[in-house]
Amino acid sequence: MTHPTTAAPDGSPPPGAASGTDAGTGTGNASGTADARRPRPRPRTGPRRPRTASSRENRAGLAFVTPTLVVVTVVVVLPILWTVLLAFQDARLVDIQGMGLLGDWSLRNFASVFASPGFWTSLWTTLLYTAGSTAGSILLGLVAALALRRPFRGRGLVRGSMLLPYVAPVVAVAFVWEIALSPQFGVVNEWGAKLLGWDDPVAFLSTRSYEVSLFGLDFELPLALLTVIAFETWRYFPFAFLFLLARLQAVPGSLEEAAKVDGAAPTQRFRHVLLPQLMPVVALLCVLRFIMEFNKFDDVYLLTGGGSGTDVVAVRVYDFLTARFDVGAAAAQALVLAVILMALLGLYFTFFGRKVQEERS
Repeated sequence: MTHPTTAAPDGSPPPGAASGTDAGTGTGNASGTADARRPRPRPRTGPRRPRTASSRENRAGLAFVTPTLVVVTVVVVLPILWTVLLAFQDARLVDIQGMGLLGDWSLRNFASVFASPGFWTSLWTTLLYTAGSTAGSILLGLVAALALRRPFRGRGLVRGSMLLPYVAPVVAVAFVWEIALSPQFGVVNEWGAKLLGWDDPVAFLSTRSYEVSLFGLDFELPLALLTVIAFETWRYFPFAFLFLLARLQAVPGSLEEAAKVDGAAPTQRFRHVLLPQLMPVVALLCVLRFIMEFNKFDDVYLLTGGGSGTDVVAVRVYDFLTARFDVGAAAAQALVLAVILMALLGLYFTFFGRKVQEERS
């Protein structure tokens, strides 16, 4: 039996009665209204915008790098490009202000450099000077580092005094060496006459070759060049001393203790324990010192002025610029010097990299 539905007094359907949509489809008006109010997703029409944090980091990194990039460009890149441009032009010192960036390019400067008398001799002198100074400074620095690695009373004061040759002004130390090696009133000749029995004073900085007799053999030494090499060794061994001492302090003491227990002698401990630990630092020092010595000018010029067999390539570049006022030839010779240095460093890195790979394998 069906009961009649009674409407509410206000005309609204009674409670419990379903609407036509609810009865016919089984879907309520509430869900339909919620679907109508829900925002529809918009289609992506362009590329996705980067995150705000990433863009800020990129801008901050660019702000930090820009000053360094500007300084390197102004101080390093532009002078190199200007030197390359001058090397291919007929540039004189009096005409340098009126020259343009692109003039008449030619190879006459390089021809005059290679054909100039003494170029190959000066290049050979530069190689000897560089190799001797590099090896001497590293060996002396290694000896000093080994001697001062153990604690003793006053070690800090001795270590500090080791840095005096490196931090002292080059003009002052060069003047001291000139006075000490002077044949007239130098203390070295005075000591040589008293202790070694020298008959005549020796002009260390102005003697190209000095004849020496040893074990019945007579041979000549490039005295001025050896003196300059000795000066470079003394002046720059603190640079190697700092690197090598820092690495020696980082070597674990257990390695040497184990070698002592095994009965290894001091020379064996140095060769098989310490030297392998020092080899990466020694390789780095060889590269740095070779670059510095190959381009060295001030020490040689202050001591000998490039005379008596010490005419290195850097001094020749200065002579081309100041004595001949030939800017183009000086730039060409400097460019040749840079190319030779890059070739030598390339050979060194190729050999050293191969040795490192062989040791690792």
